[in-house]
Amino acid sequence: MGDVSEQDMRRIQIRETIISHFEKEKRLFEMGIKTLSLFFIDEVAKYRAYNEAGEEVNSEYGEMFEQEYINILNEYITLEDTPYIRYLKGIEPSATHTGYFSIDKQGRKVDSAIKRGSDESDDISAYDLILKNKERLLSFEEPVRFIFSHSALRELGQSQRISNLHPQARRQ
Repeated sequence: MGDVSEQDMRRIQIRETIISHFEKEKRLFEMGIKTLSLFFIDEVAKYRAYNEAGEEVNSEYGEMFEQEYINILNEYITLEDTPYIRYLKGIEPSATHTGYFSIDKQGRKVDSAIKRGSDESDDISAYDLILKNKERLLSFEEPVRFIFSHSALRELGQSQRISNLHPQARRQ
């Protein structure tokens, strides 16, 4: 690997995930299936932070994502006027990703705690949100296609339920 920093490794991982997403998405778009990609991250603060006014802003991973997304998007946008190209052009880079995290009493997103003696996190809000709003999330009208999450051990343990989000996607 040489002298590759951790930040460079994360950037490469984000870039490769976006490239893979675009490749799958193009095929599945024609079949009417929306593609979602999930990033499991080590700290919420590396994706989202708060400015002096208390507003959410991109942090390290959010900035990396948007930079890499724009670069890759520019490679995929062609002069062809296909439904997929129109779809890509219609999504703002900042709207294509979001994070699902636990929220503290002030309404700020925080890292989830692992319950003592358990593999489950207390980050059930993300899981519930994805399941309760799955129709909206899987709709092409919803711009979110990339999701960042922290401490998703509970979701991993429930992979069978998650696979039921879209019946056609299971066959892919």
